[in-house]
Amino acid sequence: MFDPFPALLPLLRQLDPETAHELTLRALESGLVPKQPRDDDPILATRLFGRDVTNPIGLAAGFDKDGRVYERMPGQGFGFVEIGGITPLAQPGNPRPRVFRLPEDGAVINRMGFPNAGADALSARLAKKGSGWIPLGINLAANAESADPAGDFVELSRSFAAYADFLTLDVSCPNTANGQVFLDPVCLGEMLDRLDAVAWPAPRPKFAAKLAPDVDDALLERLVAVLLAHRIDALIVSNTTRGRDGVHDVLAAEAGGLSGRPLFARSTAMLARVRELTGVGIPLIGVGGVASGEDAYAKIRAGASAVQLYTGLIYGGTGLVTRIKRELAALLRRDGFASVAEAVGAGTTPSRPVLS
Repeated sequence: MFDPFPALLPLLRQLDPETAHELTLRALESGLVPKQPRDDDPILATRLFGRDVTNPIGLAAGFDKDGRVYERMPGQGFGFVEIGGITPLAQPGNPRPRVFRLPEDGAVINRMGFPNAGADALSARLAKKGSGWIPLGINLAANAESADPAGDFVELSRSFAAYADFLTLDVSCPNTANGQVFLDPVCLGEMLDRLDAVAWPAPRPKFAAKLAPDVDDALLERLVAVLLAHRIDALIVSNTTRGRDGVHDVLAAEAGGLSGRPLFARSTAMLARVRELTGVGIPLIGVGGVASGEDAYAKIRAGASAVQLYTGLIYGGTGLVTRIKRELAALLRRDGFASVAEAVGAGTTPSRPVLS
């Protein structure tokens, strides 16, 4: 199948990253991006958030902030999609420039600050398009100037519960004033108490929480304990990092969250640790530096039921998704697994869940 991305990559790299991203979204909206094969190898089939999926490769939040192209992404080979982050009110995010490519490192630094058109605009788009193709997640965030960030999460959860297979509580963004308020376990618990108090129509929405890679083990254990005590449905490991280990590009000095290849080892080690803390009770989604089938397989063996990627698309295009699936299927068979689920956590020894 013809993949135009390698030919277009030199041109895209000449453009500002946000301009290149906008052109990509418009091309997807217009149907100009060739579709990827959808005949997924049966060994990749699994279940996620109560739904059957043909493969465990998901699109991470940040690519489709305002839900413009999520319905196009099954055609690009993804098994599930997460849109957002979305805030109650529209906000412009941080001043430009705020996204920096680090090609030598296979990385990106961003300090976007959740620019988005707001909850009302996304609600209107979801009502028009629907959301039933593949599992859909919506990444939720507090407005940067909000005086009640916990209230923002409650308001957003009420607004989008009917549309999403899972709602992600993004409590670990390093790029906005309210992005890491809930790294305080007390504040996190209070916010979750407010969500628990909502009289949800059955069934209760499924919640995931996105964890930060820059917390020490003691704080991680406390955060996981709070989340487990409040019956969190999944954990996403991990967000971008403020660290710069393994980065050589001169742009490493730019402020913001680092994603891509240098984050892989840190986020995968954290994933294995979270698996130890949670046991096998809830699914984990591994994100951070996935750019090959081997990367996806490592995260699955570390405890992930599924993986997400975004930065890899910047350097590999959507054809990368097809390559990852092909490589992952081969690795599963090589090691004698009959399914993704059999391989989850194969490289770890889960302990009992940590409860407060």
